[in-house]
Amino acid sequence: MKNDFRPAGFPAWIGSLPMDDHEKAAELMFEYTPDIPLWVQLPKFAAEGMVAQFSKGMPGLTRQNDKIFVDSADERFDDALLGFYEAYMEVTEGGGDIAESRFAIHEDDAPGFYVFMRELDRGRCSPAAVKGQVTGPFTFGTGLVDKEGRAAFYNEHIRDAAVKLIAMKARWQVNQLKKYGLPVILFLDEPALAGFGSSAFISVSRAEIDACFSEVIEAVHAEGGLAGVHVCANAEWPVILESDADIVSFDAYSYFDKFILYADAIRSFLNEGRILAWGIVPTGDTEAIASETPESLYSLWQDQAERIEALGFERDQVIAQSLITPSCGTGSLSLENAMRVIDMNRQVSEKIRGSR
Repeated sequence: MKNDFRPAGFPAWIGSLPMDDHEKAAELMFEYTPDIPLWVQLPKFAAEGMVAQFSKGMPGLTRQNDKIFVDSADERFDDALLGFYEAYMEVTEGGGDIAESRFAIHEDDAPGFYVFMRELDRGRCSPAAVKGQVTGPFTFGTGLVDKEGRAAFYNEHIRDAAVKLIAMKARWQVNQLKKYGLPVILFLDEPALAGFGSSAFISVSRAEIDACFSEVIEAVHAEGGLAGVHVCANAEWPVILESDADIVSFDAYSYFDKFILYADAIRSFLNEGRILAWGIVPTGDTEAIASETPESLYSLWQDQAERIEALGFERDQVIAQSLITPSCGTGSLSLENAMRVIDMNRQVSEKIRGSR
């Protein structure tokens, strides 16, 4: 999908903060990334975990104590699965309103989303785009388990429902956010994809990954959104670069040398007008967070940008098709370190934009 949105080096976030107050988190977000604001996830709340936050609506979903799983052995599962597909078909083929469907994300599951919407309704800022996020289908499918603890991804029927659920949760967000008349970016957060190709997922095929991505990205595109895929470690980058994703979000700080190995795929990706989200500010190493500065990170980005330019691009084009982000979310950091990350992210973006 060729898109006309040019982020021009604006700063953006991956999505999480180490806080327990959604209103205060939104205040920080609007202060540090007003050009591409987003709703903030607070992983201090168990309900905002990567599987839990988007699991409601899954057929057979069962909660016991602090665990959630799909009980496909329950005698009611077949009826629940049928009801799920009927609701899915009503939205995708029957003209049903996704806003009123079982796929809606409710405020008790994502308070940050509703705080974000209220602030946008108030005209809090004049952004270039707005951003949402959802757990990607591979990470969701390998994190959600059945009653025996087996990942849902390995059960073809449960996997299909899980992928469709994530696709509809993504589509619902774009449907809600597009009312502001701005480009809507929807990131699929895929930390588990770093394990694809390893012994941990040896039985998972590239075709299965491609099919999952295609279905969710198609749902985002159906509502007019831009789909991004975020991986916070190294990955089999052609899986993403050769997908229909509009944005590839990668850890440029730690893994650029691995990423640039796929020069032909990167060249094709950028030639199609798509976007790189450079995770240039470290989040996984507290010593690096303390020692790096906006100046050192800007210098690092310049060196990396030159290697992208060597593929046949002008600097202005590289900047036009770039977002500047932390390498991952900051929800697992101390608040002090998280603040340093988001401040450096803003300053690096300012330096890049000022260099044009």
